[in-house]
Amino acid sequence: MQSPLAILYPPQCVSCGEPIADDHGLCGKCWAETPFITGHVCDACGAPLPGESDGAADLCDDCIATARPWSRGRAALIYTGNGRRMVLQIKLSDRLDLVPPAAGWMARAGRELISPDMLVVPIPAHWMRIFARRYNQAAELARALGRKTGLDVAPTALIRPRRTEKQEGMGREGRFANMHDAIRPHPKRGTVLRGRRVLLVDDVMTSGATFAAASEACYAAGAKDVLTLALARTVKDA
Repeated sequence: MQSPLAILYPPQCVSCGEPIADDHGLCGKCWAETPFITGHVCDACGAPLPGESDGAADLCDDCIATARPWSRGRAALIYTGNGRRMVLQIKLSDRLDLVPPAAGWMARAGRELISPDMLVVPIPAHWMRIFARRYNQAAELARALGRKTGLDVAPTALIRPRRTEKQEGMGREGRFANMHDAIRPHPKRGTVLRGRRVLLVDDVMTSGATFAAASEACYAAGAKDVLTLALARTVKDA
């Protein structure tokens, strides 16, 4: 059946819709216009760094200035241009067809962090936000990443018991204050975090306040180690 279906519905670029050779990918033009993060990166958040790596674990200015409760982190895209557009389409426009390729890009970006014993945990959303959007984009990315890597996924290990204000437009201090004690282990399902290496997943990292709150919740539940993986990272002057 796949051959006739391929003729009727040929693979398309998930960004612009142009026909491509492989399903769930980008055409050459969109690939070139998508700001993938490669090369020398911050070991704590995955932001691109200038120059070549000498093998040491270097940090960006943000991660030098702000202590991170997680141990290491990566991101697949810079949150600008076509990268920002695709993230927002997943988040706000029901473009779940973008999730499988996004998970593939995240798996590639996080290949140095991923190990077979890890537990993938998405950043939780408040139930009212899920009701409005019908899904949590971080949970969709986490499930797809689990399928891509074969890792266990715990989509409800963390909860967001109170509805936080939207972070857009807030400064660094406001973001951290907004997220203070906003994420907790699930009263029952949070027990899966005990003794595990946890890979926290979200669509975007900006200040790191949300990842910090989730990391602290994981450690409170007994996690052995916490690492982070974002689809996109905001970068100054990008």
